[in-house]
Amino acid sequence: MAKPNGVQSVCIMGCGRVGAMLAEHFHSMGYAVHIIDVNSDAFRRLNTKDLRDNHTTQGDGTDPSVLERADITHADIFIAVTNGDNRNVMAAQIAKHQFNVAQVICRIYDPKRHEIYRDKLGINSICPTLIGADAIFSTLTGSPIGASLGNGKQQGELLS
Repeated sequence: MAKPNGVQSVCIMGCGRVGAMLAEHFHSMGYAVHIIDVNSDAFRRLNTKDLRDNHTTQGDGTDPSVLERADITHADIFIAVTNGDNRNVMAAQIAKHQFNVAQVICRIYDPKRHEIYRDKLGINSICPTLIGADAIFSTLTGSPIGASLGNGKQQGELLS
């Protein structure tokens, strides 16, 4: 659901390097951003004082009450990028099914889990293991490994 003022809202679970970078980028593009992490020290990665001081929630993003504190009820986008595949998938399912967030994506390191969750549960995901292996192979050989997403797109392409 979009915010009443028309500004799109994104909720990010995980304030590691990727989560912090995404938060900063979405914020700079005018999105309303809220970021969740279990460790309050992780918020130090945020360079923008406004984000650090006003748009963070400490807690477990698989807990619906924490997601509500992070304003997920107004989120148009939910991104789960913690280091835990299970936590990311669980939070993505909660965002998608309980809070009806329009666009949900999570990071899954395990290629087999990525495939299962994508094909069986319909969860949009990115697998950095596949992307990294493909990038290295492609750099060295000049041709991609070609980890297909099953929808005609390659792993590194944007999902629509």
